[in-house]
Amino acid sequence: VCSSISPITFAPLSLTIRARHTGRCSPSERHCMPLPLVYHDDYSPPFPANHRFPMEKFRLLHDHLIASGVTSASELLRPELCPPAILQLAHCPDYIARFLAGDLGHAEQRRLGLPWSSALARRTVRAVGGSLLAAEQALAHGLACHLAGGTHHADYAQASGYCIFNDLAVIAHYLLASGQVGRVLIFDCDVHQGDGTARLLADTTEAITVSLHCEKNFPARKAASDWDIPLPIGMGDADYLRVVDDSLNYLLPLYQPDLVLYDAGVDVHQDDALGYLNLTDAGLAARDTAVLQHCLGRDIPVMGVIGGGYDRDRAALARRHGILHHCAKQVWQQRGLGPC
Repeated sequence: VCSSISPITFAPLSLTIRARHTGRCSPSERHCMPLPLVYHDDYSPPFPANHRFPMEKFRLLHDHLIASGVTSASELLRPELCPPAILQLAHCPDYIARFLAGDLGHAEQRRLGLPWSSALARRTVRAVGGSLLAAEQALAHGLACHLAGGTHHADYAQASGYCIFNDLAVIAHYLLASGQVGRVLIFDCDVHQGDGTARLLADTTEAITVSLHCEKNFPARKAASDWDIPLPIGMGDADYLRVVDDSLNYLLPLYQPDLVLYDAGVDVHQDDALGYLNLTDAGLAARDTAVLQHCLGRDIPVMGVIGGGYDRDRAALARRHGILHHCAKQVWQQRGLGPC
């Protein structure tokens, strides 16, 4: 049985920059710093062929972004493993230890849906570190994106829906505890409700949870986010984008967060295997651009994670996830973000 964790004071991670910079560069210098993108080779460990979860999508996304000129191997930021004390801000120490040792019970393993391995354990902890790094980069420079993240079903002491540790909740708790933000807003556009995030942050008034999700989809038993926006099956681009715009036009002035964590799940796409919405590639691009522009237009830093996405055509899925990073680079260049 897990007990509550006593409050811990954290300093910002030494490997990141804390200074916030969201101003414009001069026209001649506006591209002097590349968009901060975070990735590690650990993200796609060896995995059973034909498993429903597309573990190779992270590597394929990396390859796609390099091939399409969004980034280069030398520009990508490589995260450290997330320290255990930071994981414990959102998760039970016993659960963390049992997962890392491969000691989850049969029922727990089934709820997770992924076969355990030491490489999976390392990948999981590394990916939370990647989301932490991306969040601090966003605070420093206005915008940053992770090539993974968005594990929003994980709860305090249990995995769920392919999610082991909830990076969004960990980030929120860590940034609040370390004093880097006074309020954080999580804008979750994955097709599935962010139930784990809602539960983990239910008693944290400085963390605002917003979930736009298909009303009739996993999980069957929904949690209570601060703002749940259920969407009907089959919703297409125009109606969806109207909801995104209306939500952000209302919520961002209302809460005035110091950071937005954006879960850019692509399982809202019309070709996704597990989603029931009907967005096109153009709709995804419009959504991602709108979220970034809404935030940055109000001088609110924003960090993007890729969230869910499922397709037997793994290369097509990687390109779909890459829409976020393509849009982010375009916004980054248009606004001249980053130090000169």
